Formats: sequence, C-alpha cells, structure tokens
Amino acid sequence: MQEWNPALYRQFETERTRPARELLARIPTQDVSQATDLGCGPGNSTELLLRAWPEAIITGLDSSEAMLAEARNRLPQCRFIQGDFRDWQAELPQQVIYANASLQWVSDHETLLPRLINQLAEGGSLAIQMPDNLDEPSHRLMREVAARDPWRDAIASGADDRKKLLSAGCYYDLLSRSGCEVDIWRTTYYHRMNDVQAISRWLRATGLRPFLSALDEQAQEGFLAAYQEALSDAYPRQADGEILLAFPRLFIVAMKRA
Repeated sequence: MQEWNPALYRQFETERTRPARELLARIPTQDVSQATDLGCGPGNSTELLLRAWPEAIITGLDSSEAMLAEARNRLPQCRFIQGDFRDWQAELPQQVIYANASLQWVSDHETLLPRLINQLAEGGSLAIQMPDNLDEPSHRLMREVAARDPWRDAIASGADDRKKLLSAGCYYDLLSRSGCEVDIWRTTYYHRMNDVQAISRWLRATGLRPFLSALDEQAQEGFLAAYQEALSDAYPRQADGEILLAFPRLFIVAMKRA
C-alpha cells in the first residue's frame, strides 16, 4: 500500500483533531506520568496529550516513518517509535493509552483491547475514537466504483480491509469484563465541505488509500473522477452552496479499576 502522506492528511487537521480533543476531555485519569498515543500520525493528537500532561513521558507509536518524521519535527520533546500497536508492549505501566482514529484499521478487537488494558496502571485509562462510517455514502461509493470496469480487475475485492466495528454493547461487555469502568458514546459530525472534490481530498489521505494503491496515475485519475461524480448525487449542496459530510464516530473511555 502507498505510504501515508502527512501533508495530505494535515489538510483537514482542524476537523481531524476535534474528536481527538473531545476524547481527551473525557479521560478521568488525572495523575499521568506515562502516556502513549497509538497511531499518532503527524503528531496532532500527541500534541494534545503533551499539553494536558506536560510533565509526563509522552510516546507516539505509528507504522509510517513519513508520519513519524513529521511528528518528531513537530514535537521534539516527545518520544516517537515505529511499530505495530497489535504487538506493542509498554516498557512501564501506562496511565493513559490513547488511540484516536487508529484501531479501526485492525480487526480482532476482542483480543487487542484486553491486551491494551493489561498494560495500564491501576486507575489508568484506555481512550479510543474510531470512525464508524463504512455504511456512509462516502465509503459505500468507493466499493461500488471499484466494482466497475475498468477498475474491477485491478482493485482487489478486499481493498477496503476495514472491518465493521463491534456494537457498543459488545465493546462495553468486553471492557467491563476486563476490569474497567466504561464510558461509551457515538457522535456524528457534519463537516462543511466546499465541494465533492474536498471530500475526495479528505479521503485520499485515509479511506481511499487501499483503492488507489493498486492503480497507476492515469487509472487513479479515472477512478477519482467516477467517484466524485457518484459523490455529487449523494451529497447535494445546501442553501449556501456548501456540502455536509456526515462522519459518525464511536468513542470509548475505559478506566481500569483498582
């Protein structure tokens, strides 16, 4: 798959950071000396942790070296390491493990989340925010366009490898059985976009990556043109000419009981 593009990702940094900030606000743990940002990207979410706990050791973990280079330049006072959070092991018990818009890229949450809870200190918090938008037109239309000629043969049927999230009840039971007090909620943001090309630019940094990585430059242009045409029907303009991109997200904060 294509390397992550920090510059493209940061085009909508304000919109991407808003749920990260709202997730942070609900973390009940106060005395924090160790905090890790799983899937830290270019460091926009890590910066929030540093501001909240300036005396803590803040670590950012990401699989993308391009994203980590951006994060290190942005936050030289934090520690950044390359790795896969599915097999990450904290060196010391953590007061906060923070995963903003990252865990949706992997499956087997039934195993992963208890493993992360085991790396928390007593009273520590696992804070998770995940896009829950696979059934939104923005993502449904990716799959529909990919199933057409001439892209059907080039784009693997499993290109969109994100799995549908578990239900809120399943996450609640999973984390409460792991010894946590669980706070769980869902928010739908309505982001103002100038046009459908803006929706496409937003998603080229994230959800469209698996589809575009299989195509050469010319095929990518054709795919994006067809995708944007489909978006035009699904996202009509508002009275002021803007477009509203509905973006549901699931939030979970699990505090480990003493």
